[in-house]
Amino acid sequence: MDIPPDLWLALALTFGLFFAVGFFAQLVDGAVGMAYGVISSSVLLAFGVPPAQTSATIHVAKCFTNGASGISHLAHRNVDWRLLARLAPAGVIGGVIGAYLLTGFDPTFIKALIVAYLAVLGVVMLVRAWRAPTDEPPHLRHVVSVGFVGGFLDASVGGGWGPIVTSTLLGRGHPPRYVIGSVNTAEFFVAVAISAAFLWTYFTGRFVLDDGVTQATAALAGLIVGGLIAAPLAGYVTKIAPARLLLAGAALLVIGISIWQGVQLWPRLYEYPIFSTLAELASR
Repeated sequence: MDIPPDLWLALALTFGLFFAVGFFAQLVDGAVGMAYGVISSSVLLAFGVPPAQTSATIHVAKCFTNGASGISHLAHRNVDWRLLARLAPAGVIGGVIGAYLLTGFDPTFIKALIVAYLAVLGVVMLVRAWRAPTDEPPHLRHVVSVGFVGGFLDASVGGGWGPIVTSTLLGRGHPPRYVIGSVNTAEFFVAVAISAAFLWTYFTGRFVLDDGVTQATAALAGLIVGGLIAAPLAGYVTKIAPARLLLAGAALLVIGISIWQGVQLWPRLYEYPIFSTLAELASR
């Protein structure tokens, strides 16, 4: 692919921005077991990347970053094999279904739903940062259903596996170290399955890449390189980082970006009957 000389600076800036995003998101994700997808998808959507392409880009990057992060957690013995054996298969099934369904929706409509969902996840993350984790004895009931829902929502919006699965397991009393290590390691298998699902929908014509593929490639490269540099630190960061402070900062960033995108999207939503009807009812 020939790239005009005047595009190289723009591509370098895009790479640099998403390198920083990938590095920061992976550090937070490695420390608290969530937020990589939520942060990355918020930034990509803010850049105008369509929802399906956003999710596909993030999950391809996750194949690399979560692989490295999983190895780090394994090396630091942060993985509970009972949790991993239940989470990974359930997340794979939910993720494949979510990826297939996402490619069939109208981009503007689904983006509005995703922005609202990310804002809610940001609030969940903020609450999670405020509350201290418990040390109650863990149990494995309903772990499969949690993994399925987490995988489905993760594929649908490009983020959500960590906030859904990690928050649920931490709230139920599982030891934070093993929750974060197991969830991060399971996410590697989920990301590979979701990426394969997007690849299949692309080759079958259901998923079509939007304009700006070159820019998207630069963003993907930045996410991968930044995440790979941060990922080996994941196991160590889990032990020493101020996890609640990092999570609170990521939550505020996600909430702020979601509000900004919502304000931009609001005028376009009047084209859809469901939103115009809701607006009329709210004004009464």
